[in-house]
Amino acid sequence: MALLNRKTKVSDEIPTASMADIAFLLLIFFLTATVFEEEKGLPIVLPEAAAEQVEVSQKNIIHFLVNEDGSVTIRRGESQAEQVVAASEVEGIMRQEIGANPDIIAAVKTAPNAPYRHMIAVLDGLQAAAAQRISLQLWER
Repeated sequence: MALLNRKTKVSDEIPTASMADIAFLLLIFFLTATVFEEEKGLPIVLPEAAAEQVEVSQKNIIHFLVNEDGSVTIRRGESQAEQVVAASEVEGIMRQEIGANPDIIAAVKTAPNAPYRHMIAVLDGLQAAAAQRISLQLWER
């Protein structure tokens, strides 16, 4: 009877023939399984370039002037009377104005050196008051 000599030598190399395939499949899996969050912000409808200008009566406008210190100066229509309030009071004031005049337009003007968070606080107050007509304007004191 003849004995077969088998080699039981273990290879000291790692098989790399399918490494590229595995890496490619993992890359495809993670690219398709990843969910990217959309940026959240305030929805703003910008006018079209050919939009015509419409004259609005000053009695239908309430001006919110956002100051550098975070206070908000409110002016109604053409009246020169001003009321200085905190940004947290904008919601209540706008609710009253909408109740009195549903066609009211909130004109928000921010001081050039005011921090962005102050303007956002006013816009959040207007949104909470369900204001549908908001105008962002240049600061002209």
